[in-house]
Amino acid sequence: MTEQQHSSQFERGTDGPKVIVVGVDGSASSLRAAAYAGGLARRQGALLALVYVQPVMAAGAALGAPVAETTDEIAEELVAQIREAAERAKGIFEVRWEFHTFRGDPYNGLVRAADELTADAVVVGASEQAGHRLVGSVAVRLVKTGRWPVTVVP
Repeated sequence: MTEQQHSSQFERGTDGPKVIVVGVDGSASSLRAAAYAGGLARRQGALLALVYVQPVMAAGAALGAPVAETTDEIAEELVAQIREAAERAKGIFEVRWEFHTFRGDPYNGLVRAADELTADAVVVGASEQAGHRLVGSVAVRLVKTGRWPVTVVP
């Protein structure tokens, strides 16, 4: 491989992360994960990509529940919280960030987000649901995928 071929080839993680994806859903653990990822992004000079995966609830939609409106409201509320936190930290804590929404289940949505955004690292909050200890959480599934370093924040 020539030097020119090598320099144009994408290689993840060689100089630290450039894009850090963090899953947010409004839960306390996801907000702690966002804070942790924000600090990591600031120290590394990386882009912080905050990702909310809007659940697709076919059963709720079949019953006439306004699922899309509800999840859109959650996304808007999350963006407002993030903007407010970024404004409070302005001048003290500068970080480049973007907010993205994807539709689907949390695991597949985060995988798609990490792939499309060319993530170098993924940060998620630990699951707060007791049943996940038995069947596996989104965090465990992301770690098993093995495509990016995954940090699980308690």
